[in-house]
Amino acid sequence: MILQLSKTITGQEKAQAINTIESIGYQVNEVRTQFGHYLIAVGKKEFDIRKIGHLKGVHDLHRVTDPFKLVSKKWRVHDTDINLGDGVHINRQSFSIIAGPCSIESEAQTAVTIEHLKTNNIRMMRGGVFKPRTSPYAFRGVGLEGLKQFSAQCREAGIKVVTEVMQVSQVAEMHDYVDIFQVGTRNAQNFNLLDELGKTDKAVMLKRGFSGTIEELLQAAEYVFSAGNEKIILCERGIRTFETAYRNTLDLNAVPILKEKSHLPVIVDPSHGVGLRNYIEPMALAATMAGADGIIVEVHNCPEKALSDGQQTLNYSEAQQLYHRLRQTFSLRRSFSIHH
Repeated sequence: MILQLSKTITGQEKAQAINTIESIGYQVNEVRTQFGHYLIAVGKKEFDIRKIGHLKGVHDLHRVTDPFKLVSKKWRVHDTDINLGDGVHINRQSFSIIAGPCSIESEAQTAVTIEHLKTNNIRMMRGGVFKPRTSPYAFRGVGLEGLKQFSAQCREAGIKVVTEVMQVSQVAEMHDYVDIFQVGTRNAQNFNLLDELGKTDKAVMLKRGFSGTIEELLQAAEYVFSAGNEKIILCERGIRTFETAYRNTLDLNAVPILKEKSHLPVIVDPSHGVGLRNYIEPMALAATMAGADGIIVEVHNCPEKALSDGQQTLNYSEAQQLYHRLRQTFSLRRSFSIHH
């Protein structure tokens, strides 16, 4: 059960609401975010909901049976709009494209990528500065100083920065240089990190764990929301299966299911989802028709020379064709929805 509290609620009124809920055998958790003030009540006992609904200071009351309460669509029927400022949004009404290299390599590489994005009217750039790699000998990123340069170049160009955070200690030092903190698949259930990101005012993109269920992804989002941050984006990036013909199995079933279960926007990552350049475009287009709110894709001016994940990275010509077809497909999807 979720109680939305009034903005003018007094301390006495809040205490009365908590005492009333606890008196019927429910556990109460208080959540205060950028946008709202909530009491989350957890329990199984049946009771007359009017006993709580009439309390002073309670703006609204919602019964939510899902284990994930705040990210559930059962209480917030309107989809969340992630406002990154400067007219950049991630939401149901528009289609977001996030593009850039797997890893930030140099100032020159960032500059040419920004020009590519600006030419194609893309306002968000992905790029890793801390890279979790399977091999300890692989390129592991340019670090915080590289992020500062990356961010400065993007700020000057009006581009939003999307980059991965790997541990709690990095959140504060990265904060001023990031627009979207990306939580990678290996940290999908790093609850200390999720709690810390819940204390920030920056958007958080949660990638599904490579062996994670849909409910586990939604519960990870619940950690962030319950710690105080409502700016959450879900990302389907493929799961590990027995199949070896491609890197991961891109689970497009997840897209409509997540859209039905949650009010949060859903982004799809076909680059990691399939892991092979030739299949990025068809999977990205399929994700769009499945209902995704956007795509995050890896691009590089010369993928063959990329320091990481070159085999799943598009060159600029391939990427430009993809952007055009994604926008065409989204327009088709909207037209289909309007007429049906």
